Amino acid sequence: MEPLRTLIADDEPLARETIRLLLDGVPDVEAAWEASDGAEAVEAIEAHAPDLVFLDVQMPALDGFGVIEAVGPGRMPVTVFVTAYDDYALRAFEEGALDYLLKPYDDARFAAALDRARTRVRERRRSEGGDLADRLETLLAGRPGAPEGDAPLDRLLIRDGGRLTVLRAETIDWVEAAGDYQVLHVGPKTHLLRETLSNLTRQLDGRRFVRIHRSTLVNLDRVRELKPYDHGDYLVRLHDGTELRLSRRYWKAVEARLGGLR
Repeated sequence: MEPLRTLIADDEPLARETIRLLLDGVPDVEAAWEASDGAEAVEAIEAHAPDLVFLDVQMPALDGFGVIEAVGPGRMPVTVFVTAYDDYALRAFEEGALDYLLKPYDDARFAAALDRARTRVRERRRSEGGDLADRLETLLAGRPGAPEGDAPLDRLLIRDGGRLTVLRAETIDWVEAAGDYQVLHVGPKTHLLRETLSNLTRQLDGRRFVRIHRSTLVNLDRVRELKPYDHGDYLVRLHDGTELRLSRRYWKAVEARLGGLR
């Protein structure tokens, strides 16, 4: 079996070093990359496609669940969550979606998680990882939501009174969550779509649409400028003058999509 190329993503240097030391000497594992926050984890996954990631749940700017959303369940490596909080571990465990390490963990618990991850990597190499993607979808949204083949949607079917309207995705300026619905802003018009924002984010083209707040998705083609706001947040001004709030939790992911500061 080829070595398991591994990413360690944790904002605590000591936590990263602990995992790296535990992996030292394991003949079929290569601890190739480290990330100190969620945005770095997304960049490493997209650039290097590791087989396995040890992913801290609580990280600045973009947490572990945000990493899965940004990369997309279908493209995530085999994932072991690392967390100091029982509720996150319980969520992962009850869904049956991922393995997890609850800090502080001992060598035996780590070895067991690594064994399970090794098995999943082998299965994924044989089956192209469909089962893992389904499990990650379940964890994020409670049900699978991405279109078949992970191809982004370029059209949406919108119920408009007694009619069904075909809406081109590229015409959407921004989206805001409203309970069980999403409000799609298209110029001066709005449309209601019964869908979760997480599912819609995964279905639309990630090169164009990016999450800027837990309740807001924006089309980057409509963004004119970003202005510092407060406590690390930003105001996103669109070409039509609309101002939206960019939460600091999503800043690094947005910065990465825009090519980073020059």
